[in-house]
Amino acid sequence: MTETISSLPNGQRAPKTPKISFEFFPPKTEEMERSLWETINRLAPLTPNFVSVTYGAGGSTRERTHSTISRILRETDLLPAAHLTCVSASRGEIDEIVDRYHEVGVRHIVALRGDPPGGIGTPYFTHPDGYQSSAELVAAIKKRHADIEISVSAYPEKHPEATDFDADIDTLKAKVDAGATRAITQVFFDNDLYHRYVDRVRARGIEIPIVPGIMPMHNFKQARNFVTRAGTSVPDWLAEKFEGLDNDAETRKLVAATVAAGQVQKLFKHGVDTFHFYTMNRADLVFAISHLLGIRPTGAQKAA
Repeated sequence: MTETISSLPNGQRAPKTPKISFEFFPPKTEEMERSLWETINRLAPLTPNFVSVTYGAGGSTRERTHSTISRILRETDLLPAAHLTCVSASRGEIDEIVDRYHEVGVRHIVALRGDPPGGIGTPYFTHPDGYQSSAELVAAIKKRHADIEISVSAYPEKHPEATDFDADIDTLKAKVDAGATRAITQVFFDNDLYHRYVDRVRARGIEIPIVPGIMPMHNFKQARNFVTRAGTSVPDWLAEKFEGLDNDAETRKLVAATVAAGQVQKLFKHGVDTFHFYTMNRADLVFAISHLLGIRPTGAQKAA
């Protein structure tokens, strides 16, 4: 269990604030672009470890992802991590993307297998000349650019396509053996699932950080549909907290912040000191949760 307190010079003990990171998705329109940069500017003073930018199914957002990453590098002091998947691209195409990222200064990639080209629930297949697994992708990135740090995914409730937990952890082990140094979990809402998963992972000799992925449920019905398709269970107690709020966005927002903050604070008390927030390109709830964790804005950031 991670130490969660630090010593002050006078011998007093004080809580340590956790480390955080944020995930964004590349904007599709000018309005979404403005909204994203308002979010980035609001969250940047919280000095996250890094911010990641997602990569659409089949590489559909490839150029927008690259553009967003490049602008973050140019206009902010944030460290961006670029998502990259194996889907719908040859090895040569993916290698070229990695080289482009390295050239502009990216030193962190979130390497993923990716969802099936036809969407979650449809058969998965890769490009005939593509990387066949996330472990292959990790190994290829490290071979080309050893200085790139690689994060990968982890599944407290098991990947939906894995035959069992042992097979799923075999996949994580292969990614670590290939060079991954951090795993970020799929969304979960029951902390016991996370703790049991970490115990299983550690029992297999996997020692990299397993960072909890936290999603504030801004729009509960929409978010529930999204996460359940990806294999996350939504407890009845959580659904009950949003009952009767379909047309009350302000109260939904307060409830969502309270629930997510409570989840994170309980994990923190149990020694978890790093969190990755799926922001959905919104700053309000994540900023509030970070505040409750004791994280405060620091000095002026470079203007975006």
